[in-house]
Amino acid sequence: MHFLTPYTSAFSPSRVLKTILYTNVVLYIISLFFSGKAMHTSFNPFHALSPSIDALIFLGASGRLPIETYQAWGSLITANWLHGSLLHILFNMMALKTVAPLVMAEYGVFRMFSIYTISGAAGFLLSILGNVPLTIGASSGLCGLIGALLYFGKSRGGPWGQRVFQQTSGWIVSLALIGFLLPNINNWGHGGGLVGGMALGWLLRYNDQRQESTPDQILSVCLMGITALLLIRPVLQGLILMLP
Repeated sequence: MHFLTPYTSAFSPSRVLKTILYTNVVLYIISLFFSGKAMHTSFNPFHALSPSIDALIFLGASGRLPIETYQAWGSLITANWLHGSLLHILFNMMALKTVAPLVMAEYGVFRMFSIYTISGAAGFLLSILGNVPLTIGASSGLCGLIGALLYFGKSRGGPWGQRVFQQTSGWIVSLALIGFLLPNINNWGHGGGLVGGMALGWLLRYNDQRQESTPDQILSVCLMGITALLLIRPVLQGLILMLP
């Protein structure tokens, strides 16, 4: 018996996905609000409605500078929920809306969240080792989900497995092209997330190998709680500091 059985409706795939999407959007709006007059406006779609660097660091951006300057190791988790422009968040949320349901279908809701969180942290950790000064975005966790699907497709085989493997391989090629063609793309984060997702897919297994268990639920709920605390703390601190 799973310890969250009476509360499964609260963790339905649609509700979990909406919560992830809405949290990203709310934090993006808050980052613009905290930026104030320092918010960047531009006709360049890559910079339109960009929060200030100070606001992003305050809310939990990761990279070499926050880690070395503030010892902000919690940013390995919080950076996965912050975005640097309107185009940035739109692209990542559309991708999450496509990829996350497939991962939830094959791994379950709880394992999906664990893969998203841990692989995202792995991507940001590799970014620090790669000397990336500042980094944010859901793409590290998103690449982790793609990595888990890549492992699933290769491991499962058969027509469905081959289809998933081919689809995810195409996504990886697209990510690689984007990483080399567009400026300010964190390829370290993408690579770390991808490898982390493949490793977690192998470690946690998918539904055809075993069903989600109580330890899977406990790990995921703990990660949800840690994430919520790390995200809420700077928001409350910022609102208090803005009081007259």
